[in-house]
Amino acid sequence: MDGNEVEFIISSFEHHAPLKYAEGVKAGFPSPAEAYEMDCIDFNRDMITHPDTTFYARVKGDSMIDAGICDGDLLVIDRSVEPTNGDVVVAFYDGRFTVKFYDNSHYDEGYIELKPANKAFPVFKITERDECQIWGVVVYTIKKWHGGNG
Repeated sequence: MDGNEVEFIISSFEHHAPLKYAEGVKAGFPSPAEAYEMDCIDFNRDMITHPDTTFYARVKGDSMIDAGICDGDLLVIDRSVEPTNGDVVVAFYDGRFTVKFYDNSHYDEGYIELKPANKAFPVFKITERDECQIWGVVVYTIKKWHGGNG
């Protein structure tokens, strides 16, 4: 097992969450005197370029943990994006979906690599004889930072 699989999620963001903002987000405490504007977060507008080819999946495992992609994180995957060297991709390999770094620097030698971001897991060397499909490119990762409900 490679340490990371993905579970696809059927989802539609139909509700808009209110968003307060000033001149960007600051990494300190905002001043209560600052004037805030109101807007809404619209995931379809803000995160989705190609709605017909975008999917969501939940990460299962920790082979990408050193890249900050952890068990339980949500992936926004765009199937219309052509992968380039270094992209995080979802691939269908060895009968399951997996998330890895895409490395095509050995293409002229007859293979590509799917690389984990955890040294405890193997690099997959993919040749034309292997059944592997690069299913999509991860364009966003959504992470939950707090475990509580409120």
